[in-house]
Amino acid sequence: MNQLQQCDELKKKLDALRPFPAETLRSLREYYRVGLTYSSNALEGNSLTESETKVVIEDGLTVQGKPLCDVYEALGHAEAYDHLQLMATDKQLEVSDILKLHELFYKRIDPSQAGKFRTVPVFISGSHYPLPPPEQIPMLVDELLAWYRRHELLLHPLELAALVHQKFVFIHPFVDGNGRVARLLMNLVLLRFGYPITIIPPILRLEYIATLEKAHHSTNEFIQFVIVREIETLRELLRLLGCSLEKTAAIILSHGAAQVLQLLQTHSGWRVPNLAEALQKSRPTIERRLRELRNADKIEFRGAPKNGGYFTK
Repeated sequence: MNQLQQCDELKKKLDALRPFPAETLRSLREYYRVGLTYSSNALEGNSLTESETKVVIEDGLTVQGKPLCDVYEALGHAEAYDHLQLMATDKQLEVSDILKLHELFYKRIDPSQAGKFRTVPVFISGSHYPLPPPEQIPMLVDELLAWYRRHELLLHPLELAALVHQKFVFIHPFVDGNGRVARLLMNLVLLRFGYPITIIPPILRLEYIATLEKAHHSTNEFIQFVIVREIETLRELLRLLGCSLEKTAAIILSHGAAQVLQLLQTHSGWRVPNLAEALQKSRPTIERRLRELRNADKIEFRGAPKNGGYFTK
């Protein structure tokens, strides 16, 4: 079974539990409202932890010692997420929908740029590829939406969602907030096809950026990255709903992953450098083994990206 088939099997299991009770649906939306807002902002350098994000968007409070801009990003993203839920229908996706998502996210940060395409050149730090000049932005966004309509029923929803994200980021139509809007659009596609919100955790930021950069030549790795994230989301959602995953998540761990798991059972909260030193392995090797354990639902990352750590479940 390939990973797309695995994803579809998990979705069938989730669909068998529908329709969800109203209270369950409300709780899930709030759960992912916080989770997606925290993770999407953290990927871009926002300093709020997940618990601080929850306080900001649910209680409307600021957090002592944290930049006001970080608070504005959390509030704006939560509003854009709420609007996303209203957009998850069969209504044709329009340019105005994209502008609205950006406006909601960015209006507290810079009202003069919120919901408006950029009129100046911009650059992506660390990327070797130039971005389109501002005068091409309206045409490129129109072409993206035309591409989406042509491929909406031709591609698997996960491939479609990943490619919408990739193509949007390569256009980079706004002065800021492009990654946040790209991830919202990716999740909009998933929601329209009955898939749950997928979250890219901050710990995977380097892999996420690397696969996007490679997508200038081949989109395969980035599509695969998104598929794996959706598989993990489906497993987590089924676990939250109390559904047994014994048949669909039975995984035999590699020897290396088993070593990491054994260490974490006695050293809760360790990070990649601790594990690499203890096992005398490179950081990329440890990161691969941690990813295997996360895919197997054996561990989770808790805390902020800079000072959190891994814990067994």
